[in-house]
Amino acid sequence: MAKAATTTIVTKPAPMRKLLPITSISLLVLAASCTVQEPAPFGVLPTKAQVEWQKNEYTMFVHFGPNTFTGMEWGSGTESAEVFNPSSLDCRQWVEVAEQAGMKGIIITAKHHDGFCLWPSKYSTHTVAQTTWRGGKGNPLREFVEACRGRVAAGVYISPWDRNHPTYGTPQYNEVFVNTLKEVHQNYGPFFEQWFDGACGEGPNGRKQEYDWPLFNNTIAQLNPNAVIFSDVGPGCRWVGNERGYADETNWSPITIANGARSTDKAPCGMQNGAEWIPAEVDVSIRPGWFWHANEHPKSVEELMEIYFNSVGRNGLLLLNVPPDARGLIPAEDSLRLVEFRAERDRIFAHDLAQYAKVRAAHLRGKRYSAHQLLDTAYHTYWASNGDGTDTIYLDFDQSVKFDLLMLQEYIPLGQRVAHFKVEVHDLVNEDPQSCWIPWCEGTTIGYKRLLRGKLVETEHLRIIIDSALAAPILNRVALYNTTR
Repeated sequence: MAKAATTTIVTKPAPMRKLLPITSISLLVLAASCTVQEPAPFGVLPTKAQVEWQKNEYTMFVHFGPNTFTGMEWGSGTESAEVFNPSSLDCRQWVEVAEQAGMKGIIITAKHHDGFCLWPSKYSTHTVAQTTWRGGKGNPLREFVEACRGRVAAGVYISPWDRNHPTYGTPQYNEVFVNTLKEVHQNYGPFFEQWFDGACGEGPNGRKQEYDWPLFNNTIAQLNPNAVIFSDVGPGCRWVGNERGYADETNWSPITIANGARSTDKAPCGMQNGAEWIPAEVDVSIRPGWFWHANEHPKSVEELMEIYFNSVGRNGLLLLNVPPDARGLIPAEDSLRLVEFRAERDRIFAHDLAQYAKVRAAHLRGKRYSAHQLLDTAYHTYWASNGDGTDTIYLDFDQSVKFDLLMLQEYIPLGQRVAHFKVEVHDLVNEDPQSCWIPWCEGTTIGYKRLLRGKLVETEHLRIIIDSALAAPILNRVALYNTTR
């Protein structure tokens, strides 16, 4: 690109001024830096536990129980406990697979809809204690928690629906279920996440239960205050609205749950001015089913990457189910696929081209919040605009770069703000600096992380125009990648 002509400006010499001592200058600089206004939080905010949960990005779901041996997805609750008989159960192998896959946590289905408990519960007669496996002395939940300790975070799924318990469908069941929660969290916790399925008596002649959600949630909050509680609508994190692995392109973490309603109408996209911070969790299985079936096989790396871009890349957390087989082990083909999936992510995100850029923004709040912070990988440093909800970030390169993937991150401890933005690149051919910006992509929400893919372009200049935000934008990361490298 041709260089713009330079203009020499001649000015009269300024009159001599008395120089201030070095100490005075230092004090003035310090005073000026102290006048920079710290950005105020906006709207509803995440808890520290929710921030750490979101930073996990990618965790493992483990569906394991009688269905593993019967071939069912939803057990009837009338199956004999004796069907549960893993030949080589090793929860340490699950943890090793999760670590190799780059996962930060694992959630186990300690009790699915059939009511079978993977621990010897005092509140059920449908548990591992009623099996001949290990002489009725086995305890998969205990083995799981011990295997996770010090390596990955442990989470627990306990289904409120119980197709086995005789009190299900009566007010007494809520007390039974609360006692079950206490038993698990007191004896096996703490857990990073408590997973509540929303199923309730589906199927012909299924008994319905009026779940006492406030009682359930308060019980967990008292016993395990740092656990993020999942259900259709939280209160810790919410269902994304499908099991395909895709979040909505517009995905607000705030949402309003009117009068404790369990409706999921707004779950896929959240609400721009929601009253509670309840981010989306994206649950999907690596295989067609949730439990292991001998005739099923894992998704391809390409399918998993699409899921990643449309879950983690759309302000969600990816919860990928990897079911152990009848041995109690994750099959080799699933383990290999997870390693291949990690290798592909490592390849794509290995080289951040934005690190070669000079970064500036249209509105300046002060050095502490300068646009240069966008290249800093430390989570708690960030760029903060002093604008009114609009701003433009410029990335300028000494040499042209090629990219087809952009990553943006808002600093969510201070709230979610951006409602719409667009990205433009500078045309290397057009020499007019005022009319050579070409649209590359646009988006609505950002949240914890947004990944945007577009055509492969080569440019020396890029600008991110935030044209709609609920408050002054605050971002803590901008990155560029070339997925074709």
